[in-house]
Formats: sequence, C-alpha cells, structure tokens
Amino acid sequence: MRRGISLDALAWPADRLTEALHLLARTSGLNPRTAEAASGPPAADPETAGRWIEAVTAAMGLEAEPVETPYAEVESMIRKASPVVLCIVKHGESRFLALAGHAGRRKVLALDLDGRLRCVPVGIARDALCHDLEARVAPEVDRLLEEAGVPERRRPRARAAILAERLGQVRVGGGWLLDLPPDGSLWREARRARLPRYAGWVVGAHALQHILLLLSWWMLGYGVFAGRLDWGWLLAWTLLLLTVAPFRALELWCAGVLTTRAGSLLKRRLMTGVLRLEPEEIRHQGAGQLLGRVLSSDALESLLLTGGHVGLISLVEIVLAFPILAAGTAGWPHALLLLAWVVLALLLCRCYYLARRAWTEARLGMTHDLVEKMVGHRTRLAQQEAGLWHEREDRDLEDYLRLSSAMDRRAALLKIAIPRGWLIASLAAIAPAFVSGRASAASLAVSLGGMLFAYKSFWKLVRGLSDLTEAAISWHQVEPIFRASRRGDAGASPLLALTNGSKAPVDDAAEAPVVLEGHELVYRYGERTGAALSGCSLTIRPGERLLLEGPSGGGKSTLASLLVGLRVPESGLLLLQGLDRHSLGAEGWHRRAVAAPQFQENHVL
Repeated sequence: MRRGISLDALAWPADRLTEALHLLARTSGLNPRTAEAASGPPAADPETAGRWIEAVTAAMGLEAEPVETPYAEVESMIRKASPVVLCIVKHGESRFLALAGHAGRRKVLALDLDGRLRCVPVGIARDALCHDLEARVAPEVDRLLEEAGVPERRRPRARAAILAERLGQVRVGGGWLLDLPPDGSLWREARRARLPRYAGWVVGAHALQHILLLLSWWMLGYGVFAGRLDWGWLLAWTLLLLTVAPFRALELWCAGVLTTRAGSLLKRRLMTGVLRLEPEEIRHQGAGQLLGRVLSSDALESLLLTGGHVGLISLVEIVLAFPILAAGTAGWPHALLLLAWVVLALLLCRCYYLARRAWTEARLGMTHDLVEKMVGHRTRLAQQEAGLWHEREDRDLEDYLRLSSAMDRRAALLKIAIPRGWLIASLAAIAPAFVSGRASAASLAVSLGGMLFAYKSFWKLVRGLSDLTEAAISWHQVEPIFRASRRGDAGASPLLALTNGSKAPVDDAAEAPVVLEGHELVYRYGERTGAALSGCSLTIRPGERLLLEGPSGGGKSTLASLLVGLRVPESGLLLLQGLDRHSLGAEGWHRRAVAAPQFQENHVL
C-alpha cells in the first residue's frame, strides 16, 4: 500500500457495487456467476441496501449474511470476517468497502476502485463504519474534554476511551459476509474450507513420522549387527527420533483444524436441512423419533471425524508395513497375508455393521415408544387394561437382548480376532524359516518388526472401523435432513423479485394494488384421492383483514400454509405482488408473507 491512501480510493459507489461484489467473490475464490445489476442503486437505508446485496449475491450463486457486532468489537470483526462488504453512509449517500481478508495484526486487504488489492490499516475501515454512530455523541465528548483541560496530544486516546465506554454495547451493522450457499456443492464447500489440503497434510505428516521412526530403528539395528555401534550412530539415531516431534505437532494441528472445519460444515448443512423440511415430513413423527434424530446428528459428527482420522492413519501404517514384511524372512507371501487380513477385517466389519444396525433400530424404537407413552400416560391408563400395560415392553426387551447378544459376539470377533489373529498368522508364516534355521537374524528381526508394526496398526484400524460403522448407522437417521438441505430455489429470480418489491404503490384511490391473489387453487395431501382444497380463489389488498370460518378439515390451515409458502399448490395460480413462487423463490416468498401457526405446527425441539 502506498502511504497516504484515502478512503475515497477504496469506497465503491452504489452504481458500481455489483462489480465490487463480483471482484471480491472472485478474489476470495468463491467462483461467482456473472449477474446483471438490478435496476436502481441501493438506497442509504441499510435495510434496503441489504436486500439489494442479498439479491445480487444470490444471482451470483452466493450467500450474503448480515454481520452485526457491538461497537467495542468492530475492529475485531473487520479483521476476522472475510470476504465482507461494509456499507458507509455519509451525507445521505451509500458507499461500500470490499475487504478480502486480514493482512497482518492490524491491517486488512481492501479492493480499490481499480480492482487491485491494497493493504490498509483496520482503523480506516472501522472509523468509516462507525462514523455516523460516533457523530451523535462526538460533540458532547469533545466539549467535555475541552472543559476538562485535557492536552491536545492526549485527546485522541481520551476521546476513544470515552466513546468505548458510552457506545461499547451498541450494535453496529452495515456489513455482509459473502460465502457459498448451504445448499450448494458439498465438494465446493470442502475445497473452500481447504479440507482436502488439511487431510493431505495429516496423511503426509503421519507417514513421515513412521518413515523416520523406521529409519532410526534400521540404523540402530544395522549398527548392532554390523558391529559399528559408536557415538556417531547413536547421535544420528537420536536426531532422527527428535525430528519426529515437529511432524507429530503438525499432524495434531492439521487434524484439529480439519475436525473443526468439517464439523462446522456438517452442522451448517444439517441446520439448513432442518429448516427446509416440509411439515408433512415431520408432523407424523413423535417426540421420540425427533429426539433420536437429534442424538444421531450429534453422534454422526464425532464418530465420522474420529473414525475417519483413525482409519486413515491406520491404513497409512499398513501400507508402510507392506514393504517391511516383503523384505523379511517370509517375503512376499507374508506381505500378501497382510492384504488378506485387511480384507478379512472389512468382511467382519460388515457383519458387525448389520448386527449393530438391527440393534440400533430396536433401541431407537424402544426409545420412541417410551417417550410417547410418557407423553400420553394418562390416556394409556384410562383406555388400556392393566394386564396389557407391559406386554409389548416385555416382547421388545426380549428382542433387544437377542440383538444385543448377536452384536456383542460380532464386536468381540472384530476387535479381538483381527489384531491377535494377525499375530498368530504372522508367526505361522515365519515359523518354517525359523525352525529350519535358513533365516538370518537380520531378516527375522525385520519380519518381527513389521509384524508388530502391523499388529499395532490393526488395533487402530479396528477402532476406526467401529467408529465409522456407528457413523454409518447414524447417517441413516440424519440422511433425510441432509437431503432436504439441497432443496434450493432452482427457478428463483432474486433480481426480478427485488425489482418488483421496490416498485412504488399505484396512486389510484379507486382501486388499491393487489398484494396477494389466488385463482383456482387445488391442494392434495400425499396419495389421498380427495383434495383438501379445491377451486379456491381470493384477492387480498393492503389493509384488508380476512376471517376464515369452516368445519374441521375444511381446508383453512391448508389455505393459510399455501399463502405463506409452506406448501405449493398442486394446480392453480398464486401470485404475491404480481409474481409467482417460481420467480420469487422460497426465501423471497417467506420474506414477504409470514405466519404465526397454531401450536401443533411449531416443530421446534
């Protein structure tokens, strides 16, 4: 950055904001689509500007999330949030700063009007964002400092301290964080979070650790057998062992970052799926089933990430053990035995998976029934004979015990037979050469070292496979939520919706503009033959209040859910501000039409 750069060289005018958003997204690696600017620049009102930015970024295939933070944490937010757009309102005119990320402790990267990245102090962006807020109390603070006789050289620090005290908890908005939409490509989001890179570093660092360990013990063994064990060899052995420490630290750090980012990505996708579930997908489920899904989603994250990490490093160790065994006494047959044992472990893991899945389904079924009976225990006492209260529980418990025994047997076979069976099979492979005396001491040492190395790896492999098995079972409970997160607004036109929403009302006293209108609406629940709503037409204008009356099951709630966009009509035409759902999209419709449903429609757990 050249010294003395002014804010005017960084602040983008409203009519060039589309260009700034596109450049910022492309610079940050978000790969935006090309979008035409909406008619009319955003107004000085932050709410209107926010809707405009959200519509433009949606047209680019991205998401703009509003950012709000206390006054005392504005500087921290600017350093950590990237890429972010800040709205600066000065003299009734909106200008925008496009920040691409931090560039040091107190500097950030900003796009200038020529599209180049400039390294600027955080204070420039902070002062510009808080200018209007500070201007409200600045005259009073300056007058106070002057009356108190504070020297000129100390006034900036004193002024900043008083402003921080006065405005510390006031919320400051006007920022929008650009990111990929939660319903986009999962691989694209993983690349954006650099998950493949961190996974590669974990594997590489772990492999280098064991290569160094194997090399160090080879040097020690060679020195012993060759009779050359002196201080130089011991020093080299010690240095190789010490070199393992930084690679171990690198592996742990990368694994922590990988776990945190992958968990955040998974939680975001699941939360999006929960919000996009249709009422019919969950209204028939009881509290026990919903509770089971919540527990499964929590278990999925920990088991998948833990099991994936342990399983991956165990496979790396087995790959390293392969050439060691091939160089030992038994040669290639011993190495091929290692591959056969890995295949056997995978087959036993599948058997364990089937048993564990059946046991989990039984356990979740019992949990569901227990919760439902706790909720409706009064009805049960009143309507069911006392002799039948525990008949089903006893039958379920018998099935549960049978499935538990089957699962325990397979778990013991997997966790004990694989590692310890490998030792027995390996000893049998090298026994002929040992008994006949044809094997040298060095080759026997190599075979024993590779055998013990693989033995340790099999313990890790079994543990990783067990966690991955449980994660796969949890996935069956969470999969519907994950699939629901992909339901985007395929045909939505956010710029068209924005243009329509910003139109001025018609100046006609005789006839007010139509807010919402429906023509011949038809809706049918699932596979029912009869329509819950048929041939319904209505028109709603500003200020009107409507009362729906009718018998239970007459279609009142169905019509209300159609109007607010919770359901889509099977046929007919439904327009909101002159646009259909295809044009507005689900989010655009929900932003303009809202509802406060009755209790049984609020599925919040």
